Amino acid sequence: MSGAALPMSSLLEKMTSSDKDFRFMATSDLLSELQKDSIQLDEDSERRVVQTLLGLLEDRNGEVQGLAVRWLGAPLGAFHAGLLHCLLPQLGSPRLAVRKRAVGALGHLAAACCSDLLTQLADHLLQRLPSPREPACPTCPAAARTLVQCVGSVGRQAGHRLGAHLDRLVPLVQDFCSLDDDELRESCLQALEAFLRKCPKEMGPYVSSVISLCLQYLKHDPNYDCGSDGDKGQMETEDSELSGQESEDGYSDEEDQSWKVRRAAARCLGALPCSRPDLQAELLCSLGPPLIHRFREREETVRAEVFATYSELLHLARAPGGWPETQEEAGEQGSFRHLLRGQVPLVVKALQRQLKDHNPRVRQACFSLLGELEAALPGSLEEHTPMLVTGLVFSLGERSGPSAVRLDALALLQQLIGTEPVATFASHLPTLLPALEGCVADPCCRLAAEGLRALQELVRVLWPLDGPGALDPQPHVARVAAACLSRLRAVDLDQEVKERVLACTGHLLAHLGDRLAGAEVLLLGLLLERLQGEATRLPATRALALAAASPLLLDLRPLLAEALPLLAGFMRRGPRALRLAALQVLEALARTRGPSLPSPALQPVLAELPTLLGDGDMPAAQLALELLAALAQAQPACLAEVSGPVLDALLGLLCWPLLPAGVLAAAEALLQALAGGRPPCVDYARLTRLLMAPVIQAPAAGRPGPPKQALHSLARCLATLAAACPQEAAATAQRLVAEARCPDSSPHIQVLALLTLAELGAVAGPGPQRELKAALLDALGSASEDVRAAASLALGRVGAGSLADFLALLPAQLRAEPRHQYLLLGALREALGMAVPDSLRPHLEVLWALLLPLCQVDEEGTRGLVAECLARLVLANPPFLLPRLRMQLAAGRPLTRSTAIMTVKFLISDQPHPVDPQLKTVSAVHNKPSLVRGELGAVLPLLYQETRVRRELIREVEMGPFKHTVDEGLDLRKAAFECMYSLLERCLAQLELGEFLSRVEDGLKDHPDIRMSTFTMLARLAALCPASVLQRVDRLMEPLRATCLAKVKADSVKQEFEKQEELRHSAMRAVAALLSIPEVGKSPIMADFLSQIQSNPELKVLFESTQKDSASGRSTDTTELS
Repeated sequence: MSGAALPMSSLLEKMTSSDKDFRFMATSDLLSELQKDSIQLDEDSERRVVQTLLGLLEDRNGEVQGLAVRWLGAPLGAFHAGLLHCLLPQLGSPRLAVRKRAVGALGHLAAACCSDLLTQLADHLLQRLPSPREPACPTCPAAARTLVQCVGSVGRQAGHRLGAHLDRLVPLVQDFCSLDDDELRESCLQALEAFLRKCPKEMGPYVSSVISLCLQYLKHDPNYDCGSDGDKGQMETEDSELSGQESEDGYSDEEDQSWKVRRAAARCLGALPCSRPDLQAELLCSLGPPLIHRFREREETVRAEVFATYSELLHLARAPGGWPETQEEAGEQGSFRHLLRGQVPLVVKALQRQLKDHNPRVRQACFSLLGELEAALPGSLEEHTPMLVTGLVFSLGERSGPSAVRLDALALLQQLIGTEPVATFASHLPTLLPALEGCVADPCCRLAAEGLRALQELVRVLWPLDGPGALDPQPHVARVAAACLSRLRAVDLDQEVKERVLACTGHLLAHLGDRLAGAEVLLLGLLLERLQGEATRLPATRALALAAASPLLLDLRPLLAEALPLLAGFMRRGPRALRLAALQVLEALARTRGPSLPSPALQPVLAELPTLLGDGDMPAAQLALELLAALAQAQPACLAEVSGPVLDALLGLLCWPLLPAGVLAAAEALLQALAGGRPPCVDYARLTRLLMAPVIQAPAAGRPGPPKQALHSLARCLATLAAACPQEAAATAQRLVAEARCPDSSPHIQVLALLTLAELGAVAGPGPQRELKAALLDALGSASEDVRAAASLALGRVGAGSLADFLALLPAQLRAEPRHQYLLLGALREALGMAVPDSLRPHLEVLWALLLPLCQVDEEGTRGLVAECLARLVLANPPFLLPRLRMQLAAGRPLTRSTAIMTVKFLISDQPHPVDPQLKTVSAVHNKPSLVRGELGAVLPLLYQETRVRRELIREVEMGPFKHTVDEGLDLRKAAFECMYSLLERCLAQLELGEFLSRVEDGLKDHPDIRMSTFTMLARLAALCPASVLQRVDRLMEPLRATCLAKVKADSVKQEFEKQEELRHSAMRAVAALLSIPEVGKSPIMADFLSQIQSNPELKVLFESTQKDSASGRSTDTTELS
């Protein structure tokens, strides 16, 4: 044992002590010893040191663990230089295996080493790789291959760090492709592929030359003379005809390696669509025809890559974050979809023979490509359906082939059925049905399930419920029914097949139940049996819901006596999905066959409904309300016994603060059915008292009133009752006016009365009567803000019924009550929104003259209301008022221009409007990005300029003995970064990501409010364009790490601690998003930060919780809710 081994052994023993102080001190001493140049350890001691340090990485004490992490990284970093100097000479080893291992090792080292070592590696490779164009190039072919392979390995592992060296590497790699060496060419193309994927920005100047090079070698096949490029017929020759064939110089297929060059060229081209989506139209024009020409490639692996590359092009048509084309843009000359539509006939023609190829993998590739084409351009294959159906039937009928081919054929068939016109498949049904029957009867469960799904889609599309079918079903319905019956009768089926056959049966009954010639009785009987099986009750209930809701009104009476008790039981004790399905069946039965339902069988169902209304499940509550409304119309007497519990539960539901719109609409339908019957199911006065009770009884009992949003729901229901009973509407309005004017009424009662008057103005239209107008104007001066807001709303909605009277009143009120200006403008906004556009035309001049001076109001909120009103005026007559708005944008005063800009914002809506073409000169990124497509080149530099900190807008304000820094440009920068995020979501394909990321990088160091938004933006960038983010990960990590490690002063206020904690959470979420990029862990800065996290207990807990949140968020996005 060496002299150094004795103290080392003692230290290692103390490092495993149970005392954490011993472990810490021993680790510190050991690592101090290891830093000495004189230390020399034998092999056994080195192994023990490394094993002990690795064990301390899991130490329970954070300080010991952090010491081990920090010091374990230091020797590894020091080893990188030694490793580089050891590995570089091995590139010249005479042994091929050694050279290959050295190439792989250098690639991994390049991902982890520092920038200086990476530069040394790049310089070494460039020095050893003189251009082959030089007259005295000393590099032998084997050495050149090794060096180029090393360049490719570094590009694949650390290409994001090679951006600064590509201007020297790319031309050199391209030059080496000219040498007559297929293995070298393959390595060169692989290197170029890595550069394209990892450094898309830096490769921009070389894209056109790389495309030319790849297209040249995509057809590189020296062992096969296919004639000229345009002689496509020559490429029909099969592989078997070429095998063993020798050319005149004796070059045979056994020696042929050119297919690897073609494969590498196809893969290199495949990197372009994902790395340069901004060139989608150019790539489709330049790559599409040559790739289609190579669909007849004789080598199967190369052909698969050609298909995959063309599929990448098709992905551009529906790429997330890409520019969404409108229907108009899709038809424009030169648009991506227009160009793609021109290539569809070429694609189909190239695939025609291959759809019947003897090789099943070739057919699978064809089905996959056609599916991508249909997804990118729905409906584009209509003209080619006969040929496609022939190919699909060929594969579906191949019983001896692999089931995977038939599954892919079924998937494509289902896709075509869902997107192509209905009549497309009508003439092919005699051919398709036998093939589908064979699939349904196949012993392979997956194949049978997918065959049933395709059969179901055919029934649904060819014979729709809402119109005449594409052809007479009578010749085909017996075969479809027989296929379903044969599978439905079997009891030893796979669960997926059981579910699919029940779904298919439900659609068959719903669409063709009146054509089944008695088979429907058998199908319904089997459905009833499946309702009683635990594994099949849910799909059977859903199938029964389809049959019950069918407009064919099938005779379900033999089924109901047994089915209704089962459905009531499902509502009581079944899982949520089963409860919802049972409610759907019952609602459909009550709506279509309500009077014929047996009343005794309905009582168990009705007894369960109050519980469903009160358990907080809103979808179930909505279905329950719809069921009650249907029963109230069909059998009002059956609700007598349960009306009390139902109304109590309904009232509790209406008092929810966030009631979904669908549930509220169902509640209104139920109240309308209860009060509007003749005779009414429940007395109008009783229902009114019930709805008013929460606001009347709460103050008397000392309880807080219902939430503000609940008052809106109650008001809607009161207005619905009044509309259902017109004879009561006038008296109800008078009582509400009295409640609103009564000084003893509580604010809740006044708000409810005013909101109900607002709804009555929209529903019943009482008109602006004198007493009503006086009450509403008086309420504008109330001390309660809620009362004032409700009065403004009511005044606008009532005024919409008599616009001329309202507009005569408004100017006088604005002059007489300037303090009510905001409320009166809110009423005007509501009236303009409720009015029919044609009714506004006679008043446009008056309203424009009224609103234009108000653009100069100092209060920004008031100017916002003015802008909304102006926008609604412009939408009523764009040719008349839009030029005036443009004049204000150009020549108005500053506040007027600001209001005009806000007006333009309100002109932009989600739905198409005739004003859209005239708005292309303004920003509309969020709702209609197509409007600004041609303007981004001019807008982006101005936007990026506003993200920079402007020192002239920062000033210091003295507040007593303290000085406070005020940044008057902060709000503008925040708005600029918010606009950048909208561009990222809507217009990614049009952005130059290098400049965009530079602005994000600046935002990561800005004010905390801006940092929060850029953290979110960075997380989104990591998902949308990981390659670009990976290039800058070292620079992006520094501000993230600084934020996570920042400390707040001990004497800071609580808000400062909370703000810093929120910042740390947001930064850590960005770190978690970066870690989702596969190669980001190789970054030295990221690795160092992860080590710091592990050594810091507080950061470790934060990081783990953030990762869990990120994982749960991703799983929630992909979960299908029942």
